[in-house]
Amino acid sequence: MRTATRTPDRELLRDAAAIAAAMIAVGASFGAIAIAYGLPVWVPFLMSTAVFAGGAQFLAVGLIAAGNPIAAVLAGLLLNARHLPFGLAVAATVGSRWRDRLIGSHLMTDEVVAFTLAERDPARRRRTYWLIGLTLFTSWNAGTALGVWLGGATGDPATLGLDAAFPAGLIALILPSLRDGDTRLVALLGAAVAVALTPVLPAGLPVLCALLGLAVLFRPGRRGTAGRETQEAPC
Repeated sequence: MRTATRTPDRELLRDAAAIAAAMIAVGASFGAIAIAYGLPVWVPFLMSTAVFAGGAQFLAVGLIAAGNPIAAVLAGLLLNARHLPFGLAVAATVGSRWRDRLIGSHLMTDEVVAFTLAERDPARRRRTYWLIGLTLFTSWNAGTALGVWLGGATGDPATLGLDAAFPAGLIALILPSLRDGDTRLVALLGAAVAVALTPVLPAGLPVLCALLGLAVLFRPGRRGTAGRETQEAPC
């Protein structure tokens, strides 16, 4: 009985350690590229602590470096709009006290929500949320510090391949979402729109225009096709 009760906790700790290692690597890429783009040392630290949103941070650094901070803010708001349904899904898990909601909402990421919703027991859900959330927050900021040090030590971002950290970091963040067919279509169309408009629009605007890729979701017959696929799928 003891083994049965301890195994899930060991698995959770193992998963938390694995995702923390990945988060340190991506956080280091963010810190390094922020310094390589010429931002002050305090900026990546402030962003990782106060924002704590990998995709939005990578995007903001690129747009700020390109001279369009307004687009960085708008893109960040649009990118993090997904946190609204996330918050509704885990509201009961986080707790009702204002302190829990304030800190818990700051720790909310895609990974934290995914791990939390995978648990059925309310007590385990709550434990999972806070363990994964605090682990990722700590590892992300540790990775940022490592990246800032690497970026300052090398000087030239190409020395350690840091010039590729920005696109590589974004690709790593979106790859898990591309398993769904509709998501792949949206991503491909959005990327095509952004690439086509980059030569003619100011920096940052092509990224916002990439939202036109969402038009794929409203194509005629999409719901009917989804329904047929569901019916034909084997049980």
